[in-house]
Amino acid sequence: MHDPRYDKLAKLLVEYSTRLKRNENLLIEAFDVPDEMTIALVRAARKVDAVPFVQVQHNRVSRELAMEASDKQLDFASSHELARMKKMQAYIALRGSNNITELSDVPVAKMQLVAKKMRTVQDQRVKKTKWCVLRWPTPSMAQLAGMSTEAFEDFYFNVCTLDYEKLQPGMKALKALMETTDKVHIKGPGTDLRFSIKGISAIICGGDRNIPDGEVFTAPVKDSVEGHVTFNAPTIYQSIAFDGIRLDFRSGKVIKATSNQTDKLNKILNSDAGARYIGEFSLGFNPFVLEPMRDILFDEKIAGSFHFTPGQAYEEADNGNRSQVHWDMVNIQRKSYGGGEIIFDGEVIRRDGEFLPKELRSLNRSAFAKAK
Repeated sequence: MHDPRYDKLAKLLVEYSTRLKRNENLLIEAFDVPDEMTIALVRAARKVDAVPFVQVQHNRVSRELAMEASDKQLDFASSHELARMKKMQAYIALRGSNNITELSDVPVAKMQLVAKKMRTVQDQRVKKTKWCVLRWPTPSMAQLAGMSTEAFEDFYFNVCTLDYEKLQPGMKALKALMETTDKVHIKGPGTDLRFSIKGISAIICGGDRNIPDGEVFTAPVKDSVEGHVTFNAPTIYQSIAFDGIRLDFRSGKVIKATSNQTDKLNKILNSDAGARYIGEFSLGFNPFVLEPMRDILFDEKIAGSFHFTPGQAYEEADNGNRSQVHWDMVNIQRKSYGGGEIIFDGEVIRRDGEFLPKELRSLNRSAFAKAK
């Protein structure tokens, strides 16, 4: 049965997120999502006279291909997919998963090989297309969120069709503040972290890259990170679930890393020379995303959170770090999660998840609720 919410979401993705124009080529990648949603996207693209292309993916098939992945197979796949991506002006990925840990038994070495070989395709997509990536609500995700399937779907469509224009003034003010800040100090339970963000651009994410959205990110000066941080949001990376990650830094490098899966954590951080340095620092403030659910596209936007990312820096907020790893790790600083402070050049900018400067208060959940 067709759901009118599919059309509303497709319209947002085509007209706002990717701002698709006449005769532009759009690649739609659909991973375990209903055909009706893919069709809604095709129709939305045609309405603006764009040209839609579709690739349907299934995670169980992807797992089987990855289990015995070879250099020859991946070299051919990456050259083929790169040639196609070079013809695209826009890219939308809908990523559903009936089992969020589907790839958990693929050997780490194989996952690293896949990431390395497909990197050129990802670079082309990120740097050269108008792209937007979003999850698709499934019973598996509802379970991780501790919600019924129906309640989770309602939550998902509310979050994903948020009026991002309302966040724009606050996001612009936060970007300006971050771009004039040198020293950052983050304090909270299990966290005392200092670093510089001087001279590095801050980037607004307001519904044009990921849905859901709601963050402004930059990167620390590569060798400036000192201290330690504990992440109170659970995370999943390469289909492995991690809890209670703590990272200790000296001169920018992770010198000690522990969690419930310390060996696997360190294996990932040993992937290459850049994996033990930080490539992104971001503040999240989506007013509808409040609790972690081991899904980074949601968790990194949690109201009152920040994330700190071992691995690859984004080119538009670049500190020079290069890695095949990019692992967003999330700390929630609202009072119910233990609180904490973010301090820019000696001034407290956010306390217990609430922005304090007047020009940033519109990003607070309380302010957004009043504006509705």
